Amino acid sequence: MRNTVVARNYAEALVAAAERHGEVGQYGALLDAVAGAVRVEPRIQAVLESPRVTKAAKKLVLERALQGVAPAPLVRFLQGVVQRGRQGLLGAISEEYQILVDRHLNRVHAGVATARPVDEKLAAVVAERLTRVAGKTVVPHFRTDPSLLGGVVVRIGDWVFDGSLRRKLRVLRYRMLHAPGKGSG
Repeated sequence: MRNTVVARNYAEALVAAAERHGEVGQYGALLDAVAGAVRVEPRIQAVLESPRVTKAAKKLVLERALQGVAPAPLVRFLQGVVQRGRQGLLGAISEEYQILVDRHLNRVHAGVATARPVDEKLAAVVAERLTRVAGKTVVPHFRTDPSLLGGVVVRIGDWVFDGSLRRKLRVLRYRMLHAPGKGSG
């Protein structure tokens, strides 16, 4: 819990800086990339986490790695995280940053499962309709699930809309099995 609060505080500071520079989206993408690189690349993680590597050396590594890629304020932010020994929270800071940006932009994410892959045109239609229904900008994340047979299953937070053919067939089966019997007349 404490780490979440600390990560949120760092994320709030970065959102404020990103807003001042008009680069909220870019900062988020770059922070996510840095956090992902630390998570999946053992050598980067070893350097940033090692007590044998000085903070000055870690900050220099970040500066050189991000030179020409990331804006200077973002690099300074990351160096500040390292200076305070919070580099282990980069993943959590990135997650909190994305949550804050989504809230700021009145945006939600939706898991959308379909029986077959979705082309760009259909993806745009789905996003537009979900945005209309949700009252917020919806960012759909599509995945294919052939077991649905057809239709779509959408999850936004705790809200689930199951318009799959699989569910419709289950409902039909239930109704047929539990239909009142006809009496003889």
